[in-house]
Order: sequence, then C-alpha cells, then structure tokens
Amino acid sequence: MKKIITFLALMTVLFSSIANAKKYIELEDNSRILGKWSLYAETAALHKTKKMVQNEWHFRDNGILTSTAFDPRLDGKKAVNVSYKVEDGVIKKQIQPGRDKVESCKVVKLEGDDMILHCRFLYYLLKRK
Repeated sequence: MKKIITFLALMTVLFSSIANAKKYIELEDNSRILGKWSLYAETAALHKTKKMVQNEWHFRDNGILTSTAFDPRLDGKKAVNVSYKVEDGVIKKQIQPGRDKVESCKVVKLEGDDMILHCRFLYYLLKRK
C-alpha cells in the first residue's frame, strides 16, 4: 500500500510539472526579434481558420515598433508607431499610440524566419523579411 501511495504522489508531481511547463519561448532581450517582419495571418486559436492580412511590423532597436498596414479599401499604407520592450521574457507593447496601456505578447514559436506571437486575444503569424 505504501508503494502505491508513493507512486501516486510521484505521478501527481510529474503531471503537475508537465501541465505547468512553459509553452512559450522566453526572450532575454529584443535581439532575436529586431528587424522587419511580414504579419501574414492572425487567428484566435492556432487550430482555427486563419485570417490573412498584409501588415508589416518593424521592431527597432530604440524600443519602437512600426506597424504598417495595407488596406485594399483605402489608398495605400498606414504606418503607426508604438513603443515596446522585452520584460520578464515577453514582449510588452502599447495597444495604441499615445496610451499607456500595454499588452503582453508571448513568443510561441521562433524558428528560422518564422515567428508566432500570442497576444491577449490573437495569435499573430509572422515571417522575417
């Protein structure tokens, strides 16, 4: 009986550590994300249908993220600058220019030229330009 209780206790610890394992990549600084990225899709969940978009994000070394969006209904492109920083392993970026409110974006995947960010409500799929 003692062996069964010990075994169950060990299994509980093992499963709880697996469940609490981080499912994102912690960034030490912004060096891995610097540069221009093509934001080509966004989705509420990775297993759901992705909405295709034509945006560009440019992470600058000075803490500015330039987001350039192309809207076929409008004439040309519109660029917006927001501040960002890497803190506690995640990207914290302004939601809108001129506002102090920020959202945390976790890096789910960062392999080669592909990156997936999970922000508050959406996953963003990016490809390095």
